[in-house]
Amino acid sequence: MASAQILGIDEAGRGSVLGPLVVGGFLVPRDRIDRVAEAGAADSKTLSPSRREEVYAALTRLGACRSVALGPRTIDRHVRQGRLNELEAIAFARLVRATGPDLAHVDACDVNADRFGTRVAALAGGNVNVVARHHADRDDPVVGAASIVAKVRRDRAVAALARRLGTEVGSGYPSDARTIAFLRARLARTSSVPAYVRASWATMKRVKPDRPARSLETYEP
Repeated sequence: MASAQILGIDEAGRGSVLGPLVVGGFLVPRDRIDRVAEAGAADSKTLSPSRREEVYAALTRLGACRSVALGPRTIDRHVRQGRLNELEAIAFARLVRATGPDLAHVDACDVNADRFGTRVAALAGGNVNVVARHHADRDDPVVGAASIVAKVRRDRAVAALARRLGTEVGSGYPSDARTIAFLRARLARTSSVPAYVRASWATMKRVKPDRPARSLETYEP
């Protein structure tokens, strides 16, 4: 009899001011969960970038890695409506539907973990049992694996953005001085917010330069 399929889901980049929010999923047979832990699956925040890549490579040999990337414009629209948690629930549900697990373990972004799990299950449809917990990426190796999938794929997306722009952009988080320096330099040259930046973030009020309106006397075509 085939082993039950267990899906872990977590996200990376929720607090970032630039780049995507990536929801990662890791699907694995229940009888391989011990091997997932042995491969080093853990909360991705506790691992160095090089170690995350090593564990990610091992995970691809044990189960299926999946992800959904949510771009800044989509995030901005939902933040302005107060629906960021709902956006995440929708993305989590997409992974549940795409992989068809027997059981899904997810890291809850809502303060009410049970409410979040119920919402993901409703959006996914079907009869999949969704168990949501806080700190699941720390306590559950399958969710830890999902957090590594999300973090590695988000880091790669930010690295690709830096290559495309031909400049250092940092990690994308407001706490990163390199990211703030990049944003200040970029926004000083344009009045519009680039598509890879989350315009709805409070950080933007701090880094976006004030542009006083020009009077008719100072206007130059």
